[in-house]
Amino acid sequence: MISRVIPRVFKLVDHRSAGVPVPIYDRPADGVVRDKLGRPLRDLRISVTDRCNFRCVYCMPREVFGRDYAFLEHAELLTFEEIARTVRILRGHGIEKVRLTGGEPLLRRNIEALIEMLAAIPGLDLTLTTNGSLLKKKAQSLFDAGLKRISVSLDSLDDAIFKAMNDADFPVHKVLDGIDAASAAGLRPVKINMVVKRGVNEGSIVPMARHFRGSGHILRFIEFMDVGHTNGWRMENVVASAEVVEMVGAQFPLLAAEANYPGEVAARWKYADGAGEIGVVSSVTQAFCRDCTRLRLSTDGKLYTCLFGTQGRDLRAILRSDRDDEAISRFVAGVWQSRDDRYSEIRTAQTAGLEKVEMSYIGG
Repeated sequence: MISRVIPRVFKLVDHRSAGVPVPIYDRPADGVVRDKLGRPLRDLRISVTDRCNFRCVYCMPREVFGRDYAFLEHAELLTFEEIARTVRILRGHGIEKVRLTGGEPLLRRNIEALIEMLAAIPGLDLTLTTNGSLLKKKAQSLFDAGLKRISVSLDSLDDAIFKAMNDADFPVHKVLDGIDAASAAGLRPVKINMVVKRGVNEGSIVPMARHFRGSGHILRFIEFMDVGHTNGWRMENVVASAEVVEMVGAQFPLLAAEANYPGEVAARWKYADGAGEIGVVSSVTQAFCRDCTRLRLSTDGKLYTCLFGTQGRDLRAILRSDRDDEAISRFVAGVWQSRDDRYSEIRTAQTAGLEKVEMSYIGG
């Protein structure tokens, strides 16, 4: 029953924009679009598909996203042309970085064609996040299409633990092969994302750090978050980033490092002996909402101004209307200017239980 209810929630959640009104947009004198808390628009994360071949417990738990789950029809997805048009327009509002996500983005047929379109947009930092299952096969074609960087999800080096988390009987070595292929193709440095859930894989923290030390890749530990409302999130399952840093640092001394740019999600720590670095993403215990510059575009063309959002604004309807680029530009700018999200700073047991949009619709 649950698997049939959730898709309807997503389709009705944006009832306010059924008539596709253009939000009020005040054009700033300096040309920089800022939200109500003064945060500029810099990053766009695009979910290109809601489908995934994994059933990770923190994202698409099998008891919800099972055999009878109703995924979106192809006609409901934004086309590559619609996505590229959106990105070109948003470059005018200061978008500098675009990350393609899913679901599993490499399941989207001919994803290389979209990458070619986006890579042709001047001044754009283009990257992609994948579970690595198809990466060995696609790494070279992704690089050839214009992708320069990639992030790979890997939650343990232990097969039993990794399979328990991905719930798809997928082995570690195939993800590692994908990482090697990506690096060989020129997608460097590869960033490896490990979601840490207490009682499941916290014992893999130090082995992961040991494995990727000196590899040239960057390992990032991510606190288990209450994204969506189906992953059974509880605070007691969160391993705080401070604990992660302490565990790794006890084996391999660490030094705090400066952020690469304002609003960087991961806090950086360098190995004291120069063997590389790790990052920690602390959305639960050390909220970074005040520096968040990210807008999210869902698989079916909704704009979300927060990873933990409950409502999106319907951009797809405008893209498929006769509105010109200026109207679309004003719509998106108005959505951003009305933004006051700071979910992680005000998280409570009550807010954690809200029917938030699932990660597979807006990416991580």
